[in-house]
Amino acid sequence: MRTRHICPLFVLLCTFLLGGCATTPTRPAMPPEDVIKAAQQQLTDRCLKRQGLTPPRAGERQAATPADRRNSQRVADALFGAGRTELSLTLPTGYSVRAHTDGCLAAAQRTLYGDQRRWFQVSTIANNLKPEAAHRHRSLAWVRARHRTELSDWHSMRERALRHATTQLST
Repeated sequence: MRTRHICPLFVLLCTFLLGGCATTPTRPAMPPEDVIKAAQQQLTDRCLKRQGLTPPRAGERQAATPADRRNSQRVADALFGAGRTELSLTLPTGYSVRAHTDGCLAAAQRTLYGDQRRWFQVSTIANNLKPEAAHRHRSLAWVRARHRTELSDWHSMRERALRHATTQLST
C-alpha cells in the first residue's frame, strides 16, 4: 500500500529535480529603466563615433588643456545639441526646462520614444509631480489626476521605448 503513494511522489520529485537540471541558466533580467538607458547609451555612442568623437564616460578626468576643453565642448554639443534650445516647458513651480532637438541624445530619444517633443513634455511633467504638489500645497494623487493624460502618454511612450530598446540591444 505504501509503495503506491511513494512512487507518484518519487516520480514528481525526480521530474522536478531533473527539470531544474535541464534548464539552462539565464542571466537576471535588467529592470526596464536600465534596458532603456543601455539602449540610449548605445545609440548616443554610435552617433558620436560616426562624427569621429569619443563618447564621454563617468569618472573620466576633466579637460586640463584648452585643446581638451574645446574637444569636450565639441562632444557636449554633439551629444546634447547646440545653439538655441527648441524645446521648452515652464513648470507650475516657475522653473523652465529646455532641451535641444539636435544632437545624439535627441536622435536616440526619437528612435526610442518616437515623438521627442511629446516625450520631452510628458517626461518633464512626470519627473516633477512631487515639486508641483508641494508648490500647489496639494496631494500627489491630486496632481497625478490633473496630469492623467500626460502620465498615460508617458507610460505608452515608455513601453514603446522598452520594445525598441530590447530590439536595439539584441542587434
